Amino acid sequence: MDAIGMYLADAVLGIDTLWGGDVMCASGTGRFIADSWFSDEALPLAYTHPAAKKVRESGGVASKGLDREAVDEYLRAVNLPAAIEGMRSEAKKIGGTRGSYLNGLAQCMEAMWDLAMEVLGKGDAVPYERSVEASTGKKPEPSKLEKKRLLVAELLGRAGYSTTSEGGLLSAVDAWRKERVIPMASVRGLGAAVIAYFDNLSAKNLIPWLPKEFARVPRANIDFLPIRDAWFSGSMNYIGRARNADGSPQYEASYEINASLQITYPEFEQLVSHEVVPGHVTTFAYLQDLYVRGLAGFEATVLTMNTRAATLFEGIANNAILIAHGVTEVEQLPDEDLQIGVLLALLQDDAKNQSSYLTWGEKREQKDVATALRRDFLVTEERADKLSGAWGRHPLLGRMYLPAYRAGTDKVAELRRKWPAEKVMPAIFGANGLVDIITIDEVLKG
Repeated sequence: MDAIGMYLADAVLGIDTLWGGDVMCASGTGRFIADSWFSDEALPLAYTHPAAKKVRESGGVASKGLDREAVDEYLRAVNLPAAIEGMRSEAKKIGGTRGSYLNGLAQCMEAMWDLAMEVLGKGDAVPYERSVEASTGKKPEPSKLEKKRLLVAELLGRAGYSTTSEGGLLSAVDAWRKERVIPMASVRGLGAAVIAYFDNLSAKNLIPWLPKEFARVPRANIDFLPIRDAWFSGSMNYIGRARNADGSPQYEASYEINASLQITYPEFEQLVSHEVVPGHVTTFAYLQDLYVRGLAGFEATVLTMNTRAATLFEGIANNAILIAHGVTEVEQLPDEDLQIGVLLALLQDDAKNQSSYLTWGEKREQKDVATALRRDFLVTEERADKLSGAWGRHPLLGRMYLPAYRAGTDKVAELRRKWPAEKVMPAIFGANGLVDIITIDEVLKG
């Protein structure tokens, strides 16, 4: 491993450890910041030091059960600020788009380090604006929802759901959802069918625009698993460590879906396109393939939440259903029921940004945030509770990750409208070099 790889490995897995993540855990219940480790490189000291295991087992800096002695031991042994500074120094030497990407990644790692120090009482409070800009490249702002709400109301009216009766639009949405909820007991079989459907659509409407080498890469080697009592609604876990007899990757992943989640079939279609194909699993598989072929650096193997790359990936995933169908607008999707489901899913991601803005920008109480998310963004009660609580009030996710969904979605949608498919699709999937929500512009304009 070269110098940038060593610095990056220590920085990413060190920050992940501090926040309680274990990248080698196959389940989302154990993972956190580091989304993948699919190279065959040895794990760094930041992961293997004896104190690292103690920190992970105690839940990390935001946990009430944090082992502070273990944290102090860990920080004495692993110099994370030096690793982050090493990333920044190597990025400057490398230069170009890759250097810009690495420098942006170092900026995000530094923000996550400072947030950890804030939580530990070892550093100053990190301004909300800095946290959002680090991960999205934009200043925080409230979500704009009027156009989507109007479209939902119009479509529901055509489907026979009155939005003018008692309860208004929210009651109409609840009635629409109630009649379309899928049984979680059948989620594995249903998931397999929907994955196959979107894989076929992607072969038709995505693959023609990508380098021919991508055609042989499995886009959706994934197991769909229901999981009980998770704090998340779903977790895509890209593993990528299984190998064929010739040493080539199998590009495997799993998706854990909360067994208590209530979701309609149209929203489930959006979920599968987002998490699997042509969304996250496809994106990660293509990056693994680029790394194996020597066309992407080590940074492509240890992909990380709360970063500008993650913002781009969420943007790809939220536009994935449009990519699969070969369209750029929700109104162009072939079925109005599907249009409603996609609009509700997009409003939910607008709600994530709004939860962050209200919680950290305006210091609102959780109950007020939950009420606003349910009323204005038409999310379920379960989603309103989690987005305003476990997600929204988390000192890291609430400030750095929740705004990423909306920022990424708007950016990728804008790029797909502006640039022809033969130019934009290879760029966002990394065929011209690994990019993030900022450096994608350098590649497209170059």
